[in-house]
Amino acid sequence: MDPHDIAARLGVPVEDVERVQRLAGDLPSVPLPARADAPALLDRLAVRPDDAAEIMAGWPDADSPLWTPELRWLLDRSIALVRADLGGYVWLPPGPELPRDRGLAWRHLYVYAYLALVDVVRGYHRDHGVSDVVSWLTLADLGRNLAIDRRMRREGWPVMQSWLTLHVRGAVYELGRLQHHRGDGVIGLHVPDSGPLTPEAISASLDEARAFFPRHFPDEPYSAFSCGSWLLDPQLREYLPEDSNIIRFQRRFELEPYEEADGPDADVEVRRFVFRTLSTPLDQLPRDTVLQRAIVDHLAAGRHWQWRQGRFPI
Repeated sequence: MDPHDIAARLGVPVEDVERVQRLAGDLPSVPLPARADAPALLDRLAVRPDDAAEIMAGWPDADSPLWTPELRWLLDRSIALVRADLGGYVWLPPGPELPRDRGLAWRHLYVYAYLALVDVVRGYHRDHGVSDVVSWLTLADLGRNLAIDRRMRREGWPVMQSWLTLHVRGAVYELGRLQHHRGDGVIGLHVPDSGPLTPEAISASLDEARAFFPRHFPDEPYSAFSCGSWLLDPQLREYLPEDSNIIRFQRRFELEPYEEADGPDADVEVRRFVFRTLSTPLDQLPRDTVLQRAIVDHLAAGRHWQWRQGRFPI
């Protein structure tokens, strides 16, 4: 298929289609699980019933009228693109951002790619001795992210579709309270939406990682934990008490010098993670917690949040 024709039919930039062609080439894809097995798999991946119903309704059966040739091409090539980087750990967009309001196939195309790759990454986990408990807990981030996207009225997925390629390439592992991301000598820390960020939970997760990576990735020496997040913004200390979980989390890190262009837009990310909305006007956001009031008051004063990078030795 011609990339210009595909791009026109999909309503995306031709450069995005050409990137998929370049990275996927003629590399092999893998099939989706059988439709009959999908409900149990979705349940295992913590996909909520409303999202699971949509995914099943849009399933790419061979005779489905929802799936045009260009959509089938993109699904097949995005699976091949991600599979080819099994074991990789950098961010990897699986394909162009699609106009998701055009139907279920458009909305969930990259979910189907994720489902196709579950068996592939489970094999990678087994090869590295990763337990089934850690494997399934890690992969169940799919359900969490779909629920967040629904809560955000479909505003969240452009970031999430790239984030989830880390899971199906064996790059991220959920160990207790934190997700741990393999990297070049550094374990990156991510904070999922899964409860309080207590010092005890953080310490337990870090201890688990200190044992996990030497055991399962002995050829990858790690010397430090790192994190990039608005959670590390020192400006939060102007608003939050010293014994708050966020401030105690910050104190673990030695911050790198601040670079305004380093990382995503922190004002956007704060809205995404604290309020789960990007479109609600500032004066209509909830003010129920100290953190919510801090975020709103800071932005209302014309100030900006910072995306900060920090690390500490393992």
